Amino acid sequence: MNSDTLSYLLQGLTNVTWQSAVMIAIGLLLVWLAISKEYEPLLLLPIGAGAILANLPLSPMVGEHGALTVLYDMGVANELFPLLVFVGIGAMTDFGPLLENPKMVLLGAAGQFGIFLTLILALFLGFTHNQAASIGIIGAIDGPTSIYVSNKLAPDLVAPITVAAYSYMSLVPIIMPPIMRLLTTAKERSIVMPYTSREISQRTRILFPIIVTVVVGTLVPFATPLIGMLMLGNLMRESKVVERLVGASSNELANVVTLFLGLAIGSTMVGAKFLNLQTLMILGLGLVAFALDTVMGVLFGKLMNVLSGGKFNPLIGAAGISAFPMAARVVQREAQRERFDNFLLMHAMGANAAGQVASVVAGGVLLALMGTS
Repeated sequence: MNSDTLSYLLQGLTNVTWQSAVMIAIGLLLVWLAISKEYEPLLLLPIGAGAILANLPLSPMVGEHGALTVLYDMGVANELFPLLVFVGIGAMTDFGPLLENPKMVLLGAAGQFGIFLTLILALFLGFTHNQAASIGIIGAIDGPTSIYVSNKLAPDLVAPITVAAYSYMSLVPIIMPPIMRLLTTAKERSIVMPYTSREISQRTRILFPIIVTVVVGTLVPFATPLIGMLMLGNLMRESKVVERLVGASSNELANVVTLFLGLAIGSTMVGAKFLNLQTLMILGLGLVAFALDTVMGVLFGKLMNVLSGGKFNPLIGAAGISAFPMAARVVQREAQRERFDNFLLMHAMGANAAGQVASVVAGGVLLALMGTS
């Protein structure tokens, strides 16, 4: 065996860089979190796998004709995958709790304030307007919206923004509770809110996605693709006449697209481009955005408590972010820590559903402010 043959056989080893080694380790960490801790496994596992495959030396999975690059171009570069994911989310979402208690929409709006506060902070730190808007949207804790907005405004930041959005989404049960406890008293957390269910007619449930699409699409045209796909999925669900489409959207389509989306995003986490100060700043700012959204939601919940004469549990405000339904479950858990017979889940689900819609509107507002078409 001559030296040229040996060199050819060992070219993989000779092309290993510290950046690729670090990214492979990060990919393995994401896979471990998905399997061991069950943190958003449907996305963290394929993202981790994509990062590993993309950082193997001389990997044929990335590049002009690489399979992962083809996936990225096919569904992320043109925003197709996030929109298809929204169809599935809409098909799985029950807006009944929001329709039964419409005032929860205020908490959904309050849960987006951190987006704009983080945008201002990112501008102060030297990011461009488009980059700052893309970083701020992490605070919505809505992966598809983060991908859609960042791909429109700052395509070069899609990878760190997406990783931050989905990572923090998986850490909702860890990040939110300390903030909720810090801003509320034990007495406030113990407030019991009996849930009185009232029947929402099928006509109302059908009209809701149609009206929301028309109103939001008219007022915030840039949000039309996102809100349109979300409400299409919900319209199919509530119509009760396309059960096969609902089943396919919420199961087969959602699962396949989620797999492809995770692999495509993971493939962009190439060490040479990903490991830099800018990425660390984005991850930090994303955490700030998430924390600020939680803070603003709880503070608005406290305001509603005052206006209600002490009858509104401010913990529900934390569910105003878009991490559906994890944020609502966290609110329920925190309420029961103070009082085991306190059931806030359905109230929190209403705020959480409102946050889902509000995050889409916030994304459209950012696109409009940046003048993107």
